[in-house]
Amino acid sequence: MNEPAPQVIKMYAAREEIYPREIKGKYVSLRWLFVWLTQLVFYCTPWLQWNDRQAVLFDLGARKFYIFGIVLWPQDFIYLAALLIISAYLLFLATAVAGRVWCGFACPQTVYTEIFLWIERKFEGNRSARMALDKQPPSFKKFAKKTGKHLTWALLALWTGYTFVGYFTPIKVLGSEAFTLSFGPWEWFWVVFYAFATYGNAGWMREQVCKYMCPYARFQSSMFDKDTLIISYDKERGEPRAPISKSKQQTGNGSCIDCSLCVQVCPTGIDIRNGLQYECIGCASCVDACNSVMDKIGQPRGLVRYTTEHGLVNKYTPAQIRERTFRPRVRIYTAILGLIVCAAAASLYLRTPLKMDVIRDRGSMGREVEDGMIENVYRLQIMNTSERGHTYKIRVSGLDTLTQVTADQVVVAATETKAYPIRLRVAHGVGKPGSNKIDVELTAIDQPSLHVKEHAVFIVPR
Repeated sequence: MNEPAPQVIKMYAAREEIYPREIKGKYVSLRWLFVWLTQLVFYCTPWLQWNDRQAVLFDLGARKFYIFGIVLWPQDFIYLAALLIISAYLLFLATAVAGRVWCGFACPQTVYTEIFLWIERKFEGNRSARMALDKQPPSFKKFAKKTGKHLTWALLALWTGYTFVGYFTPIKVLGSEAFTLSFGPWEWFWVVFYAFATYGNAGWMREQVCKYMCPYARFQSSMFDKDTLIISYDKERGEPRAPISKSKQQTGNGSCIDCSLCVQVCPTGIDIRNGLQYECIGCASCVDACNSVMDKIGQPRGLVRYTTEHGLVNKYTPAQIRERTFRPRVRIYTAILGLIVCAAAASLYLRTPLKMDVIRDRGSMGREVEDGMIENVYRLQIMNTSERGHTYKIRVSGLDTLTQVTADQVVVAATETKAYPIRLRVAHGVGKPGSNKIDVELTAIDQPSLHVKEHAVFIVPR
């Protein structure tokens, strides 16, 4: 008896090339607006100057982060944590209201894919021309077009990597190093790595990143509900589909003429008429495409549109959909986000640009010096986080006869950390044996409101 042949189950499907069709419409224009805004910010910000320095610079070597008039140090890590929390809640709020609107309009993968596609069209032509070119046998014309496209991609990717590193190394210094090809090893690594990532992700992988690499696509559904705005196909209105020639002769057909234009413009190659899919990035290209077809055949727009599941089933008007947008879930996200933003802003506004740590010399717990005085030695670790130097007055208190032997003034330059040793003494018999609490206060002479007080202990030998 012959056994049945074993079944072969393929765990991986080879990628099919996607040729997104160019389309015009309000959502495409909005997406290009975000392309311009995000790239102007990214490419121009490193060139801005502030107080004779780069306005935005993350100097990892000096452990200083310059953001316009603010200088942040490793001790200010809490602000980075607040920024990440705010970004997360913004993403949650945007997703609850409008689905993957971030992915469709402002995500770097979408932005650079749009730029690279524009370059591709300039060299290879529209969708039909690109498809025909890829099917042609090798030729000089084909080689020239492909080479020009990839060289332009590579130059843009290298400029992107250079700009990225310019946020961590002063971009003017980086420019002189680039002119002489004298980058440091880490600068070479990050310029090439970031350029390679941009070239690979936006030029070659494209929808693969959104479909398989980005985790957001996998857990987005947990943030959706039936009042979340999503790209939807109105099946009740669109079905049954029929080509335009038949729909004019027959009755009972839907508005969809099965032109497949919504599929041709989709950057991830899905058919929105099959319902919401995790591959959909919410770019609304299919909405613009369908609306243009509806205009041509004299049908009302909105066969494919931004709507909610409740809105589609219950036939809500746009006003009713907007009214249901501010549901309890959205209000909670908004309230939490507002509280975090206000707390972070208030903390940053009230932040004192002066920090001090009092470190007692553990090698000398307390010793008796001339005239029977008891002496302790300390090191003041002073951090001036402002961009202005100050002369500070040192005051100590907490014990009778507590005096400072060393100079009571110290100069700290702008954005400088300085270790300053001081010696404190008290008369014999003052204070209890063991540790005694004292205070060390630092005040700017030219700005008395700039001061800080720290607690320490004075050791009296037993």
